[in-house]
Amino acid sequence: MSTDTLAATFATTRGVLDNVMVDQLDNATSCASWNVRRLVNHLVGGAHWFEITTNAGASPEVDDTEDTDYTVGDMVAAYDTATAGALAAFGADGALERMITLPFGTFPGAAFMGLATVDHFTHAWDLARATGQSTDLAPAMAEQLLTAARGMISDEFRGPDGVAPFGPETSIDDTACAADRLAAFLGRTV
Repeated sequence: MSTDTLAATFATTRGVLDNVMVDQLDNATSCASWNVRRLVNHLVGGAHWFEITTNAGASPEVDDTEDTDYTVGDMVAAYDTATAGALAAFGADGALERMITLPFGTFPGAAFMGLATVDHFTHAWDLARATGQSTDLAPAMAEQLLTAARGMISDEFRGPDGVAPFGPETSIDDTACAADRLAAFLGRTV
């Protein structure tokens, strides 16, 4: 297994982030408790957290990865730095086989990388939607991630915004683009 899909997801997210304007930072997002600024900080801080957690084999006891406001500087450069670190951590020898302890369970590094991939791709969708960009992101990859998400995300990971990682699946027409169907599967209203 390689980090190619994660790298492609980071590139897709970067493409959306590159089109975010400063006057959009207070826009609401699909995540009721986040605006665009908080979402950007989650993306950058989350990439740092993926690196730290992968390297340590467990999530840090204190998560200070989102305490920095990355939107006051060059958001894209901050994202590039964070994602490069995450890719290096996941790409290190043995990282995908190592067991990673998270607050909600212990998983092989490959599964953790899968969660990172779905997380960033879905948040790219959130960011695109909140800033008026197309949500038809990387159709083939979105289809692949939807298939993977259906196999790994059970109802135990679903609940209200801010409480559970994913909301209840919402209904959507089967003809919608794959990224919209993935977003609906993960609880977004499309």
